[in-house]
Amino acid sequence: MLILIAALTWLCTRDLSQLKWVVMLALASIPAVMPPPPHRIAAPLGRLAEVVLVGLGASAIAVAADSAGFVDAGMGAAAILPYLAVPLTAATFQGRPLEGAGLLAVAALTLGVAGYLTDGNQLKQLGYLTQVTQWLTLAAIGTVTAGAMQRAVLARRAPQPYAEATRLLTQLRQVARQLPGATLDPGSIAEHLLEELRTIGRAERAAVFAASGGGRLEVLAQFGVDGDSSMRAAWETHLDADSAIADAWASQQPQISSRTQLRSVAPTDPVSALVVPLIAGVRTVGLVVLERDGVGGYPPSLTYRVISTAAPAALRLEAALLFDEVRSLATNEERQRLAREIHDGVAQELAMIGYGIDNAQASLPDNPQATASDLHELRGEVTRVITELRLSLFELRTEVDRHGGLTAAIAEFARISGNQAGLKVHLSLDEVGRLPASIESELLRIAQEAITNARKHAYAGNLWVTCTVDPPFAQIEVSDDGQGLSDQRSQGSYGLAIMAERAERIRGRLEISPRQPCGTTVAVVVGGTARHETRSTR
Repeated sequence: MLILIAALTWLCTRDLSQLKWVVMLALASIPAVMPPPPHRIAAPLGRLAEVVLVGLGASAIAVAADSAGFVDAGMGAAAILPYLAVPLTAATFQGRPLEGAGLLAVAALTLGVAGYLTDGNQLKQLGYLTQVTQWLTLAAIGTVTAGAMQRAVLARRAPQPYAEATRLLTQLRQVARQLPGATLDPGSIAEHLLEELRTIGRAERAAVFAASGGGRLEVLAQFGVDGDSSMRAAWETHLDADSAIADAWASQQPQISSRTQLRSVAPTDPVSALVVPLIAGVRTVGLVVLERDGVGGYPPSLTYRVISTAAPAALRLEAALLFDEVRSLATNEERQRLAREIHDGVAQELAMIGYGIDNAQASLPDNPQATASDLHELRGEVTRVITELRLSLFELRTEVDRHGGLTAAIAEFARISGNQAGLKVHLSLDEVGRLPASIESELLRIAQEAITNARKHAYAGNLWVTCTVDPPFAQIEVSDDGQGLSDQRSQGSYGLAIMAERAERIRGRLEISPRQPCGTTVAVVVGGTARHETRSTR
């Protein structure tokens, strides 16, 4: 910019003495070009000096140009006025918008005073006024534009997802405290909805569904489906099946059917089924299914009452499902963080201790029997601790994969844990559908705790793991042929208390019993009654 105004000044005046303004501007700009960070006093004073020099120089160069006859009517002021953009833009880019506005005002005042004090009063010259007004306007526009560009760049650089997540989570915490019952559990909301509809719809069977991925639905709550057969009653959860459930999900319209929506019940007697989609905005978040024996069980008036009652639950259920997903993501991330910290910290230090013991054993003098024996035992203990630590890391990192399912996660953990402990693992897996993510996560942790207890404390040779998932029913059973569980240990074990709390959290039942002829059996059941819990004998 200095080179540009030097050239323009020479062209307008042909007077080398007028280049003194360029030299003074170069000196005034020194604080601005010093190595960062800019000095908090010198840099603003330098920019102020630049603005004042531009105002004085514009008037002086205009007079010199008029005298030289190359440019008249005060138009010579345009030779130096472009430099106004330099201090103003610099102030804006350093996050000092008030300083930029102040410099613009100083520039206007200096140009006015200097023009008024010159011979002939340049404020009466149209060319001078035109150039001053034009460049002040351009400088103002440039300053505003530079500020907008800087904010846009900083906004793009800022961690917007985290800032947005913080804002939303803060709002969620405030809203959650104001909810009726302060609950954001999908299962509880679904059960409350069924209680409301039970009296209105006079249903003999009912269920609430939500999407689980893979073209399937998951049962959040239900009633009246126990039946008296040996088979567990199961709702049709495939979205590609020929059913009213699939039609209601696809069309977002209520469906009435004369066929039962239970896939485990033969359609013999007439049935009236009503399927109502739960829609939040434009998205289907769930379904409500009501069934009654007989035909014509849901006339238009009753259907309208059911739809009106179910509609407000859609938003509540969507909020609960989103919160459940956020909670699951946060829990998984924390487990991964702990695993990384342990792996990079304690595990590495223990390994170094083991290497140190190996070196000490290698450097022992001849026949140090007692010391060698102690070091050998110590090395074995370090190896055992490292093995336990690695298994704990594996337990932390194990999650229910969206595509693999609960049984796959439990089977992988059982196989690796059994191999480390020298246990023979027997697996019996049966999974025909997916449970809600929160329930799967709790069941996995219960199974992990039971397997870990058998590996550490049972001194067993065999481990049996049975996992049956037929939504909303699930049963997990872990048995060993070890020394069994004493009454005192079963009452005071922290691990057993944690398993009981997890089972209660998902409205399940935990049972711990002796296994014949020896060992212990830990079983957890959710979504079923005693009629459905036919355990295999070993």
